[in-house]
Amino acid sequence: MPATDYQGSSVPFASLGRSLLSIRRDQVHSMESNHDPTSQELELEAFQKQVSDRFGDLASASSDDLLSLSWIRRLLDAFLCCQEEFRVILFNNRNLVSRSPLDRLITDFFERSVKALDVCNAIRDGIEQVRQWQKHMEIVLCALDSRQRTLGEGQFRRAKKALTDLAIAMLDEKDSGSVLAQRNRSFGRNNTSKDSRSVGHFRSLSWSVSRSWSAAKQLQAIGNNLAAPRGNEVVATGGLAVPVFTMGSILLFVMWALVAAIPCQDRGLQTHFSISRHFTWAAPVLSLHERIMDEAKKRDRRNSNGLLKEINQMEKCARHMAELADAVHLPLTEEREAEVRLGVSELAQICETMKDGLDPLERQVREVFHRIVRSRTEGLDCLGRPNNPE
Repeated sequence: MPATDYQGSSVPFASLGRSLLSIRRDQVHSMESNHDPTSQELELEAFQKQVSDRFGDLASASSDDLLSLSWIRRLLDAFLCCQEEFRVILFNNRNLVSRSPLDRLITDFFERSVKALDVCNAIRDGIEQVRQWQKHMEIVLCALDSRQRTLGEGQFRRAKKALTDLAIAMLDEKDSGSVLAQRNRSFGRNNTSKDSRSVGHFRSLSWSVSRSWSAAKQLQAIGNNLAAPRGNEVVATGGLAVPVFTMGSILLFVMWALVAAIPCQDRGLQTHFSISRHFTWAAPVLSLHERIMDEAKKRDRRNSNGLLKEINQMEKCARHMAELADAVHLPLTEEREAEVRLGVSELAQICETMKDGLDPLERQVREVFHRIVRSRTEGLDCLGRPNNPE
């Protein structure tokens, strides 16, 4: 579903999109001939600019960089920075947080953030799944090691088995999106079937979300009733309603982008984004949403496990290597051996990128999880409410 502008406000979006300073000058200080911006107004302006600059930088990524491991890490860095700045804003204005209507808006935001925790857990499961695929690729690299003087039948037989196991594992991940009950959630790694082609062989790890959990439905829940603040809410909250909406929108987008990129349970990208382009940060966010959707619509990506660039490279390289292995006639001609060596080199490069990128990415996802929990705990303290665990 394409992103559209929100139409439910009782005031024109032109006024909402204007500078917070202008809104405050016009509506709160209309009787004064001169008004210097307060420190609070400057702080809120700075936050909007920071969000706009960070996502503008992300939106400037080339098509080759978009949705790569390095880009996803930059996305999470941007989110963590925005989250920290938002936390500081709430702390600096904690005397206003418990007042209506700001208390309701912040409570709604914290409810959304709790739902994002499950997405973080599912993404960490997905990262572990990619690691399992990487292990199959490493077996291929070991079997067809370029340091070996000759490649014989035994090496190719081992490589073909690993490639077959990889293809089955990736196909199983695609099929399991709608057949959630097939997941085997053993808490150990020893409960595997002797048949390497069975579902259980690839589902022997502990999974963090329930059998019935759906990434698509969770994203929908995060986005439910996420609407830009009305003009009277902006004034009544001293402008604080705007950063609350901003952070809610950024939270939804980042979780959506993670689900788009990383394999997870019941993936779905048809999330509705209601963001007026009058917000300074809306243009880069909506541009990124459009570009990611365009990637998802590409013929070779429609049935992919995830839009992560390295997953696509893995699928293509594994398919190419399987075709080479199937067409092998021993002894190898010099031309065919050179082709195999080149394929192995490309596979090694992908493995190296995965090895360097997956661990830092998982640490960032974990940090996002803990930062959301900390921000919510502090926020509930400011609201004067008990912090009961969900």
